[in-house]
Amino acid sequence: MNKFLAKQVLVEFYNCSKDIIDDVNKIEILMNKAVLKANATIIKSTFHKFAPQGVSGVVVIAESHFAIHTWPEHNFASVDLYTCGTTIDENKAILYLKEQFNASKFQSKTLNRGNLLEINKNI
Repeated sequence: MNKFLAKQVLVEFYNCSKDIIDDVNKIEILMNKAVLKANATIIKSTFHKFAPQGVSGVVVIAESHFAIHTWPEHNFASVDLYTCGTTIDENKAILYLKEQFNASKFQSKTLNRGNLLEINKNI
């Protein structure tokens, strides 16, 4: 039995291509493709371009969501991959985005969410 309801992978991409991570249309396409590469199911996506720069957006998936925030002035993108279930391969999405952003490196941290032992104590 899984001891947690979900998993959240926090990813930081460094030295990204400014032109890519400041293009709202490109980011939406890339994030949707990352969802598919991870074997998740797209429900809906919404993205916003900030002035003078930066993009934020989310892809709602049947298994939860993928979200992104970019700082083109720092060549940096932050991505959260929040998933439920056991069929999602977040690593495929991460490696795809690293390549597409032309990032020189990334760091990630995984958090388990919804500790069932704690939740069941309160029932």
